[in-house]
Amino acid sequence: MSAPSAMKIIAPPAPNAADIARELGPVLAARANAEADEDKYVAENVALLKDSGLVEAGVPCELGGAGAEIDGLAAMLRTLAYHCGSTALVFSMHTHQVAVPAWRWRHQKAAAVEPLLKRIAAERILLLSSGGSDWIAGSGKAEKVEGGYRINARKVFTSGAPTGDILMTGAILEADEGPTVVHFGVPMNSPHVKILDTWRTLGMRGTGSHDVLIEGHVVPEAAVAARRKAGQWHPLFQIISTMAFPLIYAVYLGVAESARDIAIGLAKKKTPGRHSVDLAGRMETDLTAARLAHESMLAAVRLNAPSADTVNQVMIGRQLVARHAISAVEYAMELAGGAGFYRSAGLERRFRDVQAARYHPLQSGPQAEYAGAMALGLPVDRIF
Repeated sequence: MSAPSAMKIIAPPAPNAADIARELGPVLAARANAEADEDKYVAENVALLKDSGLVEAGVPCELGGAGAEIDGLAAMLRTLAYHCGSTALVFSMHTHQVAVPAWRWRHQKAAAVEPLLKRIAAERILLLSSGGSDWIAGSGKAEKVEGGYRINARKVFTSGAPTGDILMTGAILEADEGPTVVHFGVPMNSPHVKILDTWRTLGMRGTGSHDVLIEGHVVPEAAVAARRKAGQWHPLFQIISTMAFPLIYAVYLGVAESARDIAIGLAKKKTPGRHSVDLAGRMETDLTAARLAHESMLAAVRLNAPSADTVNQVMIGRQLVARHAISAVEYAMELAGGAGFYRSAGLERRFRDVQAARYHPLQSGPQAEYAGAMALGLPVDRIF
């Protein structure tokens, strides 16, 4: 008689990034609701995300991360935003700075990004970006010196500045071939880097999106990650735009979904009249439109072929998510009535936070011009 075979034990699947975000959500919401000073940076929440393993969620498994791709990362950010918009927006800026090199490592075999990805996984460093200064035109000055470049720049909207480790940025070099943007990372602990306490805003008040001043920091030649013509689209920015904006706008979708649920909860406390039913229907319609537009953005990413076409699809989606998310929250305010005007309800914070969806590239004018030029077969390389 043969010995019984050993029973095979199957370990339960590890929680994905959205599951972890869902578990953390009540803690983030409680802190947001209890915070008396909304200008205070969400440092405790960012520390919690680090401890939970979400900082390295987008790093490929082979390099020490969790291997989450854009859909999973977007679900994570949407969930975080449902509970705390500021925390989610800070984290979206780090997350897309991880997602872009991860995509390049997977799909372009870009070995140069491997050390950064490994460091994110091993050290759980937080990456920063400056959406207000580092778009297609570039900003700041890079001066050629022995062995590298001396940088002088002021970078605005640097979300997460108080606890960030590396600012992924660039500056303009006056080269023989014309103004050239050089891209690099600047350690936030450099003695030549200073955070300016400038973030006093309508919404997303806890993001710590202060200006960062760089005065005389020298970037070694070997640390320059890329070069491109200033004021002109480059394949690198087609990748960045295709990957980043579905993540950033997942945040605004999550904020709108949260506002919807608050408004429905408040409306149900009263006997709904005909006008309330109409408002609820309009809110649901706009929120569904925002969800569909966001799905179109994610569909562009899944093509794995960043180009002017995917930028167009993503930016049309970005415009529609912003428009319909803002409209849905406006209807939520009306549906909730006077109760929604009180801070204790949490709805007015969502109303203020969702307004920030207006200000990321491509804003409405350039986006319409880009889409129109694409439709007419005209050049788009200088539309931004």
